[in-house]
Amino acid sequence: MASRANLLVLLGCGPLCAAALLCALMIGPSAAQVAAPQAPASAAAAPSLAAGSNFPVASDARLAGDARQTRFILDLDKPVQFRAFALADPYRVIVDLPQVSFTLPAGIGTTGRGLVKAFRYGLVMPGGSRIVFDLTGPAKIAKSYVLEAANGQPPRLVIEFEEIDRTAFVQSLPPENRPELRSAITDANAATPDASAAAKPAAPPDKRPVIVIDPGHGGADNGTEAGGNDIMEKNLVLTFGLALRDRLEKSGKYRIVMTRTDDTFIALGDRVKVARNESAALFISIHADALKRGEGDAQGATIYTLSDKATDSDAERLADAENKSDAIGGVNLADEPTEVADILIDLVQRETKTFSNRFARVLMGEMKTTVRMHKHPLKSAGFRVLKAPDVPSVLVELGYVSNKGDLEHLVSENWRNRTVGSMAQAIDTFLAKRLATAGPGK
Repeated sequence: MASRANLLVLLGCGPLCAAALLCALMIGPSAAQVAAPQAPASAAAAPSLAAGSNFPVASDARLAGDARQTRFILDLDKPVQFRAFALADPYRVIVDLPQVSFTLPAGIGTTGRGLVKAFRYGLVMPGGSRIVFDLTGPAKIAKSYVLEAANGQPPRLVIEFEEIDRTAFVQSLPPENRPELRSAITDANAATPDASAAAKPAAPPDKRPVIVIDPGHGGADNGTEAGGNDIMEKNLVLTFGLALRDRLEKSGKYRIVMTRTDDTFIALGDRVKVARNESAALFISIHADALKRGEGDAQGATIYTLSDKATDSDAERLADAENKSDAIGGVNLADEPTEVADILIDLVQRETKTFSNRFARVLMGEMKTTVRMHKHPLKSAGFRVLKAPDVPSVLVELGYVSNKGDLEHLVSENWRNRTVGSMAQAIDTFLAKRLATAGPGK
């Protein structure tokens, strides 16, 4: 139980311990050693991962430098490949590694130095480890490299942080990682327009309905995987989402916004913010489910809407699994804002739920003519990515990568084109009726 608690601290679960506990059980009981700002020194004293295995071993870590430049050094027994990137609000740097056995001294990472407030580390999925740095302010990764063993010194992973201002920090992030910041930059630029911009007539506003397509997972979060085939959900659903975007854009009826267009991690809350910031008419999240070996062999597509109470145990299992994406991505769930519950918001949410359910039924009606559907194709559960109170939202599980027949469909371009066509038709049917009812300007 101690090592499970350590994992919860790494994932930053805060009050959402129930969902994170499920995540810990799925990953394994001895998943990680942890050192985090809120953890006691003893939290890092659990046995190391996979003792005696061939995993790289991290034996020590230290920080050096000051508030302008700070260096992190991790001692290893063998060189590793890694990926480092920054996230905003709160300021963090994430380092993804192959699975590492951490044998760091107890309490390390609970205090920081210079630009690093604290850091935590551990296993986030089988085969993958992560280090999360909490920064004192905006900073960039000036250098990052692995030193080979030399002169009696072990191989070392080195990350060098350099202080920058917020504007430079924001500009260093890929657009997908800064949806809420992009509007702030736009506002700042609008406050000081240049003369050439002022001379150009303003383009007429694009009044087409906005559809947000959300390919699930990404980055360190691979989603489900087809055993033995190296086929990852994050890649399947991105390919499908881009195909759906292209089909809808070709019609010219809609403005399409993607939450991600490459292998980038996007927090669940930021996916919701994209839909709300764009005043989207529809939010469609694309996924592909899987069952563990021995849990049966389900097949077919399923369409989910939001509900406080899951339709069944399978829906609850899936929602819990999807909701752990932020934990895998290093997002501190304790920082999630609490929804404001007043009567106006409640009324909007009820209307949105009605529209979401209506679109789900239209979508099922179109998809069942071309796609094999699950025996219970309409379900609901507490998916965090569907919680925009004012945007009709559905989550579509295209099929099960654990089912041979479904997997053959998921990798088939012909199947993908047919399915995209049925979804595009459902969108046309739903929005034509809704916009006609709502009237202009809605």
